[in-house]
Amino acid sequence: MSAPKRLQNFINGEWTDPSTGEYLDNFAPATGKVLSHVPRSSSRDVDDAVQAAKAAFPAWSRLAATERADYIDKIVAEIVARSEDLARLESLDTGKPLSLARAVDIPRARDNFAFFSGAIRHDFTECHMMGGNMSASSVDENGKPNTAAVNYTQRAPVGVAGLITPWNLPLYLLSWKVAPALACGNTIVAKPSELSPHTATALAEICHKVGLPAGVFNIVHGTGAVAGQALVAHKDVPLISFTGGTATGAIVASVAAPLFKKVSLELGGKNASVVFADADLKEAVAIAARSAFTNQGQVCLSGSRVFVQAAVYDAFVEQFVAAAKQLIPGDPESANFGAVISHGHWSKVTSYIELAKQEGGTVLCGGGKPADLPAGFEDGYFVAPTIIAGLSPTSRCSSEEIFGPVIVVHKFESEEEVLAEVNRSSYGLAGSLFTTDLKRAHRFSQRWETGMVWVNCWLQRDLRVPFGGVKQSGVGSEGGRLSLEFFSQLKNICIKL
Repeated sequence: MSAPKRLQNFINGEWTDPSTGEYLDNFAPATGKVLSHVPRSSSRDVDDAVQAAKAAFPAWSRLAATERADYIDKIVAEIVARSEDLARLESLDTGKPLSLARAVDIPRARDNFAFFSGAIRHDFTECHMMGGNMSASSVDENGKPNTAAVNYTQRAPVGVAGLITPWNLPLYLLSWKVAPALACGNTIVAKPSELSPHTATALAEICHKVGLPAGVFNIVHGTGAVAGQALVAHKDVPLISFTGGTATGAIVASVAAPLFKKVSLELGGKNASVVFADADLKEAVAIAARSAFTNQGQVCLSGSRVFVQAAVYDAFVEQFVAAAKQLIPGDPESANFGAVISHGHWSKVTSYIELAKQEGGTVLCGGGKPADLPAGFEDGYFVAPTIIAGLSPTSRCSSEEIFGPVIVVHKFESEEEVLAEVNRSSYGLAGSLFTTDLKRAHRFSQRWETGMVWVNCWLQRDLRVPFGGVKQSGVGSEGGRLSLEFFSQLKNICIKL
């Protein structure tokens, strides 16, 4: 590995060092070695970025939607041109397999920008005619007949958008916010995770290269407690889009609510996969394993608790364990299973495995750090794919978000029983249901207290549909038209004819 690189903030079209002069060590998860040094920015750096974004807002917001879309198309082209470089950066920075970054992270970032470029080009607003029999009300507030008028709705940008993104899918999730924010005419101050800052920096390079006006897109690195807090609390940032843990989301909400900001919170999950006896067992095993272990289980949508109907429980578990054993941790460039993000997170994940043993669980495979890691990766933050049986659905390992490759399997008898168990969770982001009975699929999905349900599949994402959770999994939904709604203000204009 080359000498650690020193990253910079990107403010008003220029690369800047943090006002503190201090940097954080960013470790490569697969090796445990320092990969780069990340600015430990202060509230002053955040304010500089906000003021740059505020100054750039009038001109950017007045551009025609098609002009903004043209810039976004140029970003798409650059992502395509740099796709291999971006995939390697993402893999190195997060510890995920290079194959996953190539197949999912970078293509999805490309698609997010392409989708919202098209969405804003084809956006429409409503028009309502008034007067005579065309009016929703035949009389005005004085009881007199309504005169003819036309109401039309205008979509206007909000202002400076504060975007805070997590470490698990850095470019993928940043692009999910940046693309609609730019398309709607907002300017941006983004605070990526200090644990995975490289592709956010690369996106700033791309924005600069395509000629995005100075101040439209700004990156401030640093910790959530300082830089993130300053962004959420800033008086000139009227909109916050946050993706991250539920505990942090609660802090964001408590700071933003008294300031009457627009807020979207995409938070944690303890998602379930439910397998009925009539399911295609081979397909259910393959999809449940992908749901459980993709990105080392570090996906908010991961299926980390699996409920299997008693009649097929033994057969499912045998095949599920066999599938997990096909995932071999190692060099992310060639292995099909990577490392978790940091030593601290490794400690958290492995502590839950020990807790499961204390709670009476049986570890069917995995159980901690693999013993046979290749040379050069012995100090990496690897956790073998782990499956645990014999725990109560109310145990801590079955109810708390672990956010790693640790899966708990449970046996159930009836539909009512398992519905009660999956709804017992304080989270409600997503779930997968496996059955060939479409009436059951519809009935169960309707009663499942969660924001998204996949039937006989997982993570099939149509960018037009709502994305968001209920309970402690978040507030608000984004995706498609909902993202355009969130990143804009609607104004009704009524003109007497």
